[in-house]
Amino acid sequence: MKPMIWHPEEKDARVNQYLDRVNHEPWLAIFAGAIGVLLLLSLMIFLGLF
Repeated sequence: MKPMIWHPEEKDARVNQYLDRVNHEPWLAIFAGAIGVLLLLSLMIFLGLF
């Protein structure tokens, strides 16, 4: 049975560097989606007026 105490291994540093490079918040996609929803809502309201 393995001990319950975790000790860092050599590969953990490489994994952390990879995750720091790749794992980030998709702020651009969130912002673009919000702008797209507002644009579609505005277009539907504008077309509904006529």
